[in-house]
Amino acid sequence: MDHRSMAAVAAVGEIHVITGPMFAGKTTALLRRIQAESANGRTVVMIKSEKDTRYGLDSVVTHDGVKMPCWALNELSMFKAKLGPEAYDKIDVIGIDEAQFFKDLYDFCCNAADQDGKTVVIAGLDGDYLRRGFGSVLDVIPLADSVTKLTARCELCGKRAFFTLRKTNETNTELIGGADLYMPVCRKHYVNGQVVLKTTTNVLGAATACLVSMDH
Repeated sequence: MDHRSMAAVAAVGEIHVITGPMFAGKTTALLRRIQAESANGRTVVMIKSEKDTRYGLDSVVTHDGVKMPCWALNELSMFKAKLGPEAYDKIDVIGIDEAQFFKDLYDFCCNAADQDGKTVVIAGLDGDYLRRGFGSVLDVIPLADSVTKLTARCELCGKRAFFTLRKTNETNTELIGGADLYMPVCRKHYVNGQVVLKTTTNVLGAATACLVSMDH
């Protein structure tokens, strides 16, 4: 076995997935993991999507205001070139927040862990407001060493919340926002909330049609 092959065998990394609905503490758990790795002497870096501008682009920030400097990228494939090959080689642990926004998440995680020996920790939504897969987070699970599914607290009853309810009738999958647009809910209140939103939409639609008819 030559030197290059031996180095590749020695440089096997890890992939860890943190997922769940909004307001479940995913970013908090991610930052704790990355900070713990740093405290253990490992070189760490944080990445987030440049689509998420809620708290600026220079930091990953929790809903409680805890923050850590980061790289804001459109694609993960840009990271190595932006950081530089030498600096990239020195990185031990890569944290990725809002991972659902990266279309190349699967390929990046696979290459970073399997080929480059990095420990990759990602945090992202497992589902969208319709409880369908969001981005590539679920695709990474077969690659993962560990998967942590967090829950929030239902905003309507206080029980464990597994789902994210959108408060508006906007239908775009990617609608970035916080408590102004979303709330964590249990199964009962997710189903009830969807019924309420559908009924409201129908009522508003009927009212609009009636007004149009009256104008004519």
